[in-house]
Amino acid sequence: MVDISIRSLYKDLEKSINDLKKDAGTVQRSRKVVEEALKKDEAFYGINTGFGILANKRISGDQLKQLQRNLILSHSVGTGDLIPKEISRLMLMLKIHALGIGYSGISMETFERFVYFIDHDLIPVVPEKGSVGASGDLAPLSHMSLPLLGFGSFWNEEGTDTIPADEVLKKHGLEPIDLQAKDGLSLINGTQLMSSYGAYVLEKTLHLLKVADLLGAMSLEALQGSIKPFDKRIHKIRPHNGQQTVAANVRYLLGKSEILESHRNCGKVQDPYSLRCIPQVHGASRDSIEHCVRVVETEINSVTDNPLVFQDGDIISGGNFHGQPLALVLDFAAIALAELASISERRTYLMLEGHDGLPELLMEETGINSGFMIPQYTAAALVSENKVLCHPASVDSIPTSLGQEDHVSMGSIGALKLLNVYKNVEQVLAIELFTAAQALDFRKPLKPGAGIEKAHQYIREHIAHADEDHFFKDEINQAVELLSDPSLIRDLDLK
Repeated sequence: MVDISIRSLYKDLEKSINDLKKDAGTVQRSRKVVEEALKKDEAFYGINTGFGILANKRISGDQLKQLQRNLILSHSVGTGDLIPKEISRLMLMLKIHALGIGYSGISMETFERFVYFIDHDLIPVVPEKGSVGASGDLAPLSHMSLPLLGFGSFWNEEGTDTIPADEVLKKHGLEPIDLQAKDGLSLINGTQLMSSYGAYVLEKTLHLLKVADLLGAMSLEALQGSIKPFDKRIHKIRPHNGQQTVAANVRYLLGKSEILESHRNCGKVQDPYSLRCIPQVHGASRDSIEHCVRVVETEINSVTDNPLVFQDGDIISGGNFHGQPLALVLDFAAIALAELASISERRTYLMLEGHDGLPELLMEETGINSGFMIPQYTAAALVSENKVLCHPASVDSIPTSLGQEDHVSMGSIGALKLLNVYKNVEQVLAIELFTAAQALDFRKPLKPGAGIEKAHQYIREHIAHADEDHFFKDEINQAVELLSDPSLIRDLDLK
């Protein structure tokens, strides 16, 4: 099996699924264990028993298919907004990968139908709420499985509308399938909602961390900040990896800076923390995100089913479905991301104050023009919203299944919040992006560091200098697109 990395997430998942299409021997061997177990006069949880608090109720052989069908239908009680198509696709891919590891015992027919779905961009529609992150993401994964039975819906090609599953299956010449013993349980036990949100956001965050360093360096240049706090010797004696990496990135970006040379001996003693402590703050977020990446990578390469099917014939009930490892790091990632926005907004504010030769509010004529005053309001609002969103979901628990499931992770709630925090951070950094570009314009004809100059020119190819008030919302949207575009930092040697 392919070991999935966040840094090459989609490529690795595609390779894993392609490998499974060529050789699904692990799935077949696991299924054989289940079929042999069914010949025995023993109780196997969820295979020939009820679920949750009903685990002690045996189910007769002629009702096993109905048991699995009922499981999917009864657990499809999700609510709220729909998970975006891209994340639903990731959920499906992660589920296929997990089943392919070979400890779930799913039938080949059910497994191959899921593979057919991904091959033909048939992405099930899944409501975002309903999981407590304990026995796996039961409700969301049930909705993801509904189209196997002819229920539920698929996304259209653009991901803008939904189509009833039965219509799509008919179009593809497919009949709903009969779930075999253990199939339903294999489908809905797992942490794929939490994992997909975590992987989706963290994959984007690894890029955003570099962008944050670039924007911090741009603002430092625009505000004629000092290079001294980025001296390698400072960070060598507090050797956190992230801190050292950020300091090195800023030193690199400020290389050959004419602006820096113009005020090198100006006598200023210290800059505000939002400039001076960029390595410490950005670096702490980097180190935190790296920890979160390691945990999520472990999770998406794990089996989170229950019961687990082993090649020696044992079928063992355990707790691998519990979302606690993810719940903690999803909260942690949100906090680490929020801090990038918090310090970014402070730098944006500094650039509006009119210090060090910059015009107040970054426009020559104010009064009739509000200048860059109001975008900072938006940044401040989003930073404050993140303070609410970053309250950890993982400190909560509530019993379910009549007390059988008496401690839950709430990781699903942390997952949904994480995406909202990420989107807010993007907006805040986007505002710093076009604010810093505006401020740098007033430093001409002096040039910033070579790396910053390259990025500034790229920004100016898409967003023009502002001489008067206009519809800033368009620029925020454009700046968000630039943030996510690899071209912004492609030619910069940032770590």
